Parts: sequence; structure tokens; C-alpha cells
Amino acid sequence: MDLNFWGLAAGLATFFIIGAFHPIVIKAEYYFGKGCWWVFLLAGIVFAVLSLLVANTFGATILGVISFSCFWSILELFEQEKRVEKGWFPKNPRRK
Repeated sequence: MDLNFWGLAAGLATFFIIGAFHPIVIKAEYYFGKGCWWVFLLAGIVFAVLSLLVANTFGATILGVISFSCFWSILELFEQEKRVEKGWFPKNPRRK
């Protein structure tokens, strides 16, 4: 019986991708506010298209995960703004 480690590799990569997006969203909200949501939308679309164009299944999977992490980050940006208002995260004093 041969073991297939691609599923575990994709799961591990997904874990790290989602973990990487958490601080990205925090920093994006801190420096740019929720108005930068369109950057995440554009990046999500680009990664989705790349996912469709890549022949390698594992690569396409990882690009798809990045794509939907970008899309999910749009929601998280608006949620992060609420967390800042509650005082859970610092507010950027240079931004209005």
C-alpha cells in the first residue's frame, strides 16, 4: 500500500497560509484601514485565475487556498476595524 502525502501537504500549507493572513489583515487595517479591501479582492481574483491556469494539481490547490484566503480577508478587515474600536487592537494615531 502506497501512502499519499499530498493531502497532508495541502493541509499543512493551508494551515500556514491562513496563519500568515492573520497578521497581514491586522497590519493592513492598521496602516490603511478597511478601505484597502479592494486589494484583497484583486489579489483573490488574480490567484483564482492563476489556480485555473496551473497544470499541477498541488500548485493549483495552494493557489486556490491563497485566493479564498484573500477573499475571506475582506470580511476580516471589517471585523478587525470593530476589534480596534473595542480596544482589542491598537489604533493607528496617524490615520483619521
